[in-house]
Amino acid sequence: MNFKDVVAHLKERHSDAIEGTDETKRDPWIVVKKDKLVELCKTLRDDPKLDYDHLSLISAVDYPPATIEIVYHLDSLRLNHPLVLKVKLPRATPKIPSLVTVWPTADWHERESYDLMGIEFEGHPNLTRILCAEDWVGFPLRKDYKWPEEYHGVPCGPFAGKDVNIPPEWEQEGFTTRKA
Repeated sequence: MNFKDVVAHLKERHSDAIEGTDETKRDPWIVVKKDKLVELCKTLRDDPKLDYDHLSLISAVDYPPATIEIVYHLDSLRLNHPLVLKVKLPRATPKIPSLVTVWPTADWHERESYDLMGIEFEGHPNLTRILCAEDWVGFPLRKDYKWPEEYHGVPCGPFAGKDVNIPPEWEQEGFTTRKA
């Protein structure tokens, strides 16, 4: 199945779950409503015409000031077709249902996105930090994250205490030069 076929097949069963698509990119994607995500993903996994049996990656993109986007990369190993799903979340309260019960590989990917971006995966069986220390403050991959000068007396790398230049497009969104 090509991307258009997958979208058409999904729209037959989940027309209310799909907010949009973009097939102009190298990896075309489907934008999914967060409250319909689990149901749609079960169809992607269980429908023999789709057979998305592998979740290879979950990542998150920070779009200040208002949005965080979750990106899911799926594959059907048997049918050899990939798929990308995106879900837009409010940056102030980024919560989304966990997909651990659909694809167990979501476990560590969701924990990483929680740890580094602050996304809460509701229903996750062990949503704890996976890369940062348990008492780490903040989410290091958010664009407005302020690096501490030190952590338990240890300097926090080459940017600790130094100014970091903010790109002009961030300044338009209200961010300013900050301490790293």
